[in-house]
Amino acid sequence: MNGKKHFFQNLIIGHAMVLVCLPGCTSSESLAERSAKIHDRVLTIDSHIDWPIRQSLYPDFNPGIRHEPEEFDSGKWDIIRMEEGGLDAVFMSIYTPQKERTEEGHQKAKQQAIEQIEITRSLVENYPEKLEIALKPEDAIRIERAGKRAIFMGMENGYPIGKDLSQVQFFFDLGIRYITLTHSKNNEIGDSSTDEKKEWDGLSPFGREVVREMNRLGILIDISHVRDETFWDTIELTKAPVIASHSSVRAIRNVPRNLSDEMLQAIQENGGVVQICFLGDYIKEMEQTPEREAALEQFKEERAALSRGELTPEEIAQLLEKYREIDEKYPPNKPTLADAIDHIDYVVKAIGIDHVGIGSDLDGGGGVIGMNDVSQMPNITQELLVRGYTEEEIRKLWGGNLMRVFREAIEVSEELQTQ
Repeated sequence: MNGKKHFFQNLIIGHAMVLVCLPGCTSSESLAERSAKIHDRVLTIDSHIDWPIRQSLYPDFNPGIRHEPEEFDSGKWDIIRMEEGGLDAVFMSIYTPQKERTEEGHQKAKQQAIEQIEITRSLVENYPEKLEIALKPEDAIRIERAGKRAIFMGMENGYPIGKDLSQVQFFFDLGIRYITLTHSKNNEIGDSSTDEKKEWDGLSPFGREVVREMNRLGILIDISHVRDETFWDTIELTKAPVIASHSSVRAIRNVPRNLSDEMLQAIQENGGVVQICFLGDYIKEMEQTPEREAALEQFKEERAALSRGELTPEEIAQLLEKYREIDEKYPPNKPTLADAIDHIDYVVKAIGIDHVGIGSDLDGGGGVIGMNDVSQMPNITQELLVRGYTEEEIRKLWGGNLMRVFREAIEVSEELQTQ
């Protein structure tokens, strides 16, 4: 917990030092002090951070030292900032860009996924006094009590599975505990929310087998990125609750990646959880300066190629450097932490406190003003406290709901394997 205490000593937020007495506090206890105590007591889990793919692109990045926030080459996560931000556990995203759907393409994707799993496991092996791999909900609690941080792994994009059902078991054995069925394009499992056209009209016949196999093994089914029809097929088929590891609300920000009110209701009935994403494009539409828009337009084709998974690692690094130059010259207009918490409020009002969580998407584009890297995680707790959430409700939002869904998925698996 020392990392948490170190951060709170240096925390500076606009109204952090205003004396506010909320239920359960003393008249002399400031908002920042009460928030710090709550953040320290609850188990804090982020369901989606894209550090492994970033590490593969920048192999010289040292995760064991503190990198200055806001610097381009700092990324959004390192171990020290994770400690400062009081984050107890994280699902590292094993992400593979969508490319050719051929035997060769699927094999390359499998190897890329294995490499990222090895990167993540090497991270833990290099810092055994600070980190430990987690495979079950109970591991997160045990590891936190030992004064370390829990590292789960989730696979973003089922593309590496290809057409081979045995690969679901293969990746489970390597430690994968959720699979995002699709990413930016349709794959052999089903249709993506951002592909130009439908291919399967939802889940493919093979995708239905994948969902059943994930239920059998106790792998969480992640419906972030899937097309609406894929979502509905999954909800109808699954025997376990689903998660949206990093999605937000369509009623607030109308993009296909976000969830409609009808989908939220279905997740409630399914017993699942929506992990609110902190990626600005999914939070609030923000007007940018004409100069920034013009600068970005110059790289329209490269950006499109990136979304299609057509760029090499070197080309991706070059494009990121171009983004850095544009950001320095024409800073982006970003949503705020309050804008992101509006999505949590919406889901709580729509389907209840038991079906919401936090999946930041840091290092994958996530980050808003007030919560732009992992060291600023306590700001979320403070904003929730300001809005009147109780400690028990904050505990649910920070990981309690996600771990409940995880346990229920394991229970379904145990039942299926005894049949």
